[in-house]
Amino acid sequence: MTEEIPLYGVEDTSFKAAGQYDGIKQMVDDFYDIMSSTPEGAQIVRMHPKDLSISRDKLTRFLCGWTGGPKLYSEKYGSIAIPMAHSHLRIGLGERDAWLFCMKQAIDKQPFADSFKTYLYEQLCVPAERTRVVSEKLHAK
Repeated sequence: MTEEIPLYGVEDTSFKAAGQYDGIKQMVDDFYDIMSSTPEGAQIVRMHPKDLSISRDKLTRFLCGWTGGPKLYSEKYGSIAIPMAHSHLRIGLGERDAWLFCMKQAIDKQPFADSFKTYLYEQLCVPAERTRVVSEKLHAK
């Protein structure tokens, strides 16, 4: 018998696969802890405020909605376009790769199904790359 893989990205399947709010919050906390404690994360932690509590809240709330759960980010902070929200920062290949490195480490720490870990990481590569492209265009002047 083969394991049936859920259709991630459909309705709230990704939100549920991530453990809903609590699972996403744990992943985000692990992400920021990894970012703050590894050489790979050093360049991106410097792009954040010293107090990461708002950053943690924003990313948790954003990912809840992004994975098909409740739109908690917009309820508290309004609408967001990820590349433009980061337009004040210079994000190149190094920054994108450092962010993805930290996020991959955080994803790998979670009790998610392996198929979901792979799916989630691949999906997060998309906005990370879009943000890099927009940043490079904005800062090329």
